[in-house]
Amino acid sequence: MLTEITCKAASCPTGKARARFTDAGGLYLEVSPNESKRWFWKYRFDGKEKRLSLGNYPAVKLKDVRIARDDARKLLTQGTDPAQKRQLDKATSRVSSANTYEKVAREFLTVKKKEWSEVHSAKWIRLQESNLFPRLGSLPLTEITAPLLLDALRRVEARGIIQTAHYLRQYAGQVFRYGIATGRCVNDPAHALRGALQAVIVKHMGAVLEPKQAGELLRAIEAYHGHPTTREALILSALLFQRPGNIRQMEWTWIDFDSAMLTIPSKDMKRTKQSKISGRPHLVPLAPQAIACLKRIHPLSGHGRYVFPSLLTGERPMSDNTVNTALRRMGYDNTEMTAHGFRAMARTILGEHLDTDGDVIEAQLAHGKSGPLGNAYDRTTYMAQRRKMMIEWADYLDTLRIGAKVIPLRA
Repeated sequence: MLTEITCKAASCPTGKARARFTDAGGLYLEVSPNESKRWFWKYRFDGKEKRLSLGNYPAVKLKDVRIARDDARKLLTQGTDPAQKRQLDKATSRVSSANTYEKVAREFLTVKKKEWSEVHSAKWIRLQESNLFPRLGSLPLTEITAPLLLDALRRVEARGIIQTAHYLRQYAGQVFRYGIATGRCVNDPAHALRGALQAVIVKHMGAVLEPKQAGELLRAIEAYHGHPTTREALILSALLFQRPGNIRQMEWTWIDFDSAMLTIPSKDMKRTKQSKISGRPHLVPLAPQAIACLKRIHPLSGHGRYVFPSLLTGERPMSDNTVNTALRRMGYDNTEMTAHGFRAMARTILGEHLDTDGDVIEAQLAHGKSGPLGNAYDRTTYMAQRRKMMIEWADYLDTLRIGAKVIPLRA
């Protein structure tokens, strides 16, 4: 029987390849010429003599290795080869480490990056890294239950970012469905959490929706004493009701004065990555008032790339907060009017007060068509109707701004 003292003093005689110091029940300590000491347990399985490594001394003490030997012996009495069981456990561990939530999520992102936009891809992984990877990233997909995922999402809810919690549930569902498809798991716990999170209270962006208030807004814009390009950006926002990003990033090469048309390239539209590549440009007919506005701006920025360049450097477009800041200076807070609110203003007034066809308005807003096939088959552009609508809209805004319908008098 070995003792801690004999284990500590054990050494390999000079000239020998190894020395063995025997304990009870097939356990022994093997010492090599370089004085490294390893524990082994010798046993027989299926009529063959085998041995199982139980660690190094002194990292594994004598009392601990005897416990390990006894545990291995129990497996043997149950008909299991301890060495094979260890190999199986290692293989299972390797598979589990390759199937952790974080690794599968990053693999899924690599697949989807080909079709997702850079902005969405960056947001998807950023929210995962900040919220789910720290708590679930190291766990195999098979070990993540609905309550475990819910706990991670509840922590996001507790910070008051309810919408983010819903995004993360959707993102987690994508990872688990990919895991199911690739044989990493069989269940999607995110699906079981539908309805478990707090509801998102939608807050619409501030927008003027009544003609009388729209007239007041237009008169405030006309009286705006800020930078001239900012004032013209406000006017074009009302006349064209395009997305704020398309207004501030507008380039002179997009404008054809002869045909009175603004052509926004597909890559600059709010679309999927595939649609940005293969989609058609978005056409915006220009009413005479819009043409006049652009001609007023041309002497100020026509020498550069952008219609509304940054005041700091002409190499970049106007800041995304410039129009909103101008509205604040005019007395409109975020609940009353925003840069994006010009779209809601046009959509509402055109539909309710000018009785314009909704499909024509939606086409001008560049909203995707609904239904499973979307734009695949319905490629109607309504260009003639849109050109007529944009002229009527510009004339109507003039009427609202003036405050009364002007009737020309004959001499």
